[in-house]
Amino acid sequence: MDAGPRYEFYARSAPPGRARKSRPSLEVLRSMEDGLDFPGEPVAKDGDEGETEAGGSEVEPVRFGWVTGVMIRCMLNIWGVILYLRLPWITAQAGIGLTWLIILMSAVVTTITGLSISAISTNGKVKAGGTYFLISRSLGPELGGSIGLLFSFANAVAVAMHVVGFAETVRDLLLEFDAVMTDPVNDIRIVGVITVTVLLGIALAGMEWEAKAQVVFFFVIMVSFINYFVGTLIPATEEKMSKGYFSYRGDIFLENVGPAWRGEAGSFFGMFSIFFPSATGILAGANISGDLKDPAVAIPKGTLLAIFWTTLSYLAISATIGSCVVRDASGSLNDTLGAPNATEACLGLACSQGWNFTECAQAGTCEYGLANNYQTMSMVSGFSPLITAGIFAATLSSALACLVSAPKVFQCLCQDKLYPVIGFFAKGYGRNNEPLRGYMLTFVLAIAFILIAELNTIAPIISNFFLCSYALINFSCFHATITNSPGWRPSFRYFSKWSALFGAVVSVVIMFLLTWWAALIVVGIILLSLAYVSYKKPDVNWGSSVQAGTYSLALSYSVSLAHVEEHVKNFRPQCLVLTGPPSFRPALVDFVSAVTKGVSLMICGNVAGPQDTPGPSDVEEHVQWLKGRKVRAFYTLITAPELRSGARGLMQVSGLGRLKPNTLVLGYKQNWQTDSPRNLESYVAIIHDAFDGRAGVCVLRMKDGLDVSRTVRAHVNPAFEDPEAALQGKLGREAGPTGVGLKVLGADEQTETHFQAQQKRRCVDVYWLFDDGGLTLLLPYLLRRRKRWSRCRVRVFVSGEPGSAEHQRQEIQLLLRKFRLGFSEVLVLDPDPARGAWRPEESGMKAFEDLVAPFRLNEGQRDPEATAALRSAAPWKVSDEDLRVYRRKSEQQVRLHEILQENSRNAALIVMSLPVVRKGACPSALYMAWLETLSRDLRPPVVFVRGNQQDALTLYCQ
Repeated sequence: MDAGPRYEFYARSAPPGRARKSRPSLEVLRSMEDGLDFPGEPVAKDGDEGETEAGGSEVEPVRFGWVTGVMIRCMLNIWGVILYLRLPWITAQAGIGLTWLIILMSAVVTTITGLSISAISTNGKVKAGGTYFLISRSLGPELGGSIGLLFSFANAVAVAMHVVGFAETVRDLLLEFDAVMTDPVNDIRIVGVITVTVLLGIALAGMEWEAKAQVVFFFVIMVSFINYFVGTLIPATEEKMSKGYFSYRGDIFLENVGPAWRGEAGSFFGMFSIFFPSATGILAGANISGDLKDPAVAIPKGTLLAIFWTTLSYLAISATIGSCVVRDASGSLNDTLGAPNATEACLGLACSQGWNFTECAQAGTCEYGLANNYQTMSMVSGFSPLITAGIFAATLSSALACLVSAPKVFQCLCQDKLYPVIGFFAKGYGRNNEPLRGYMLTFVLAIAFILIAELNTIAPIISNFFLCSYALINFSCFHATITNSPGWRPSFRYFSKWSALFGAVVSVVIMFLLTWWAALIVVGIILLSLAYVSYKKPDVNWGSSVQAGTYSLALSYSVSLAHVEEHVKNFRPQCLVLTGPPSFRPALVDFVSAVTKGVSLMICGNVAGPQDTPGPSDVEEHVQWLKGRKVRAFYTLITAPELRSGARGLMQVSGLGRLKPNTLVLGYKQNWQTDSPRNLESYVAIIHDAFDGRAGVCVLRMKDGLDVSRTVRAHVNPAFEDPEAALQGKLGREAGPTGVGLKVLGADEQTETHFQAQQKRRCVDVYWLFDDGGLTLLLPYLLRRRKRWSRCRVRVFVSGEPGSAEHQRQEIQLLLRKFRLGFSEVLVLDPDPARGAWRPEESGMKAFEDLVAPFRLNEGQRDPEATAALRSAAPWKVSDEDLRVYRRKSEQQVRLHEILQENSRNAALIVMSLPVVRKGACPSALYMAWLETLSRDLRPPVVFVRGNQQDALTLYCQ
């Protein structure tokens, strides 16, 4: 019944060929009758309908890798009309030096955003919805919903922008060949409507055809690049010289390194505002996250490589064209030195090549050269029609990418039901769940803006939409990091919270530098959308970093937290530690502090007798001890007639709202063999009480014990027998009639324990023998986040079946990769077939039997009534029937002790699954004998852990 860890306990669907099973609950483990199986597949969670793992569906949808799905798509979106028609002109204005600075500044912003996208997209399984999905699942529905609306609209209008750019190029060709259909404006409308209709047909044909079209466009652009670079190597003809091209020359390069500002836009930020929109295509791959084979690999790899290669191409084209072409040229073959109409004085670099462009340069009438001709790349290239083809490919590929992105993002927004009315567009069709209704809406919006045929006033707003998305993505990454949530475990590690914050601030600054009024419009729309969603409070729970941040604000936000549904992504081991006075058990305090500090709640609980309630000064003393030791914890005191009732009261009333303990931590009862039976029974009952309260349990044992208290003469409470007998260790020794006895004092603030020492490259061995929801794995992960434990290597041991060790090892490794904990070393404890399943050495069993012997019931030949009476009088004792029923489990504990001695003798820490038994069925002495057998004679600390059988880890982003 107590099942070991399985992949399907955490996945929302079963792997191919395996039945879906659920983890047994605590009620099942502790209350079910023998022979009954636990329930099977649970009801699917909201939002998971139809979701299957790869290979689980009958008709596999089309999925793309990182090359075609992300890298090529992003490169095509970044390469656009600005590359072909504006980069030479920007180079003439700003010079090669400042142009490179503009390109690199843009690359810094996009690279930082790419790193943030990579981090967010690798923090769990990413579904469809692209940028909206990433932001909404990180920052919550308020900001996510508003950016979803803006981003969908921006992509729809961007379709029209790119199509109009294509139509204008076609119109110019028609004018060149005198083939105008009606008039220049209507020609743009006609060509634009026809073009967007063809693109819609490609998109409706399916993602396969759309991807193939993108590959064709990519090939055309690459050919145009090759054509351009070959053209720069071809010696200049007389016609090209008249237009300012002289092939590579050092003096031309040096002349064009510095700026030469001209016109109203002639400034650094003026050129930056013109260039930056070309860098806003890095989200094209993330926007089809639902169509990628592995978004966690494809998005980081494809996006960052796309930024790298496109940045190189921009830098290369700027440097090469600035080394070949002068800023001003007339284009007239008669403007040579010595020509009849030449001026006496010749100025400029062209003079050394025999050309005199002084007249048009001084008059400002030159039609060619970097500063005057937008078609300079076509002129330089080996075959100019290929550059025109590149312009066509760049505009059409960008339009097609936006046409696909807008419906997919909008469909995800509609499915989340954050806004009214739009739910009609949530329906998908086909094996790829294509948003056909969204395609039609995008098509209508695109045509509406194409018919305007003038988008100069709308273009800045669209750039601001993209920049706003960048700002929110970077802020999402920053916010998720500073909340320090255990659920924030991106497998992509190459990012920084401060670089993400810098990227967010820079994106906002650029928004206002480009067009301040457009930035204000975008901010206004976001605020209105945010206010609406905040007012409506949609019934969604995505485990966002806003929830994690709310948790960190503790009591000041406890009221708002009371209305936030718990989510596995934000699960934190909130610990109630039965320390007594914290200074009595510093190792127990330091262990829990290492796990919870800066992450979750820690409460040190102390149970005092009714006649020994400490005053405020005593409580303050313990609080100051915790503060001086830099332990982030609360101290709470409760008075009770006995330890169990006090511990139960602490578990019931400790905490506030969501700041409530879900894990009970206590020290191992070192003197259980010599203490009174009542205290033994109480100790084990506390563990059962914790399980009854649906809390996890953690028991820490140190080789030399936990209690470091010493005694002095003082007033004591006679309710407690001695410091080892009372789990809390409040006071020790028997008081005299006058109330004067021995008071127990603890360690000082400077006392160093094992958990404060530098562990270097030692091992933390995790024996994950039974699946408890993942708490057994989460605690070592949190411990290793501490600097002193960060270099430790974690080894995970799992129990196996004969002949299936390798298969189980691979399965657990897959599960650990999905958890993103950083653990990879898995060892399967394969029972020895020759000895029998978990059969220990005879000497080990003999030692166990000797351990249990003092607690035997010794019913002998008594009749059943006498035996029952004896058992009722001493429920902690072990009967012959108990030994028979639990024989196999006892052998397992003895064998596990042998394994621990073999494998973990030199470990820094041993973490092991705590055995669970049915309530009232197993004697306390037998249960403690198991724990004693497992942990005795071990040098490293041993931590027994058992979660509450609910997920503490998840594979998913949502």
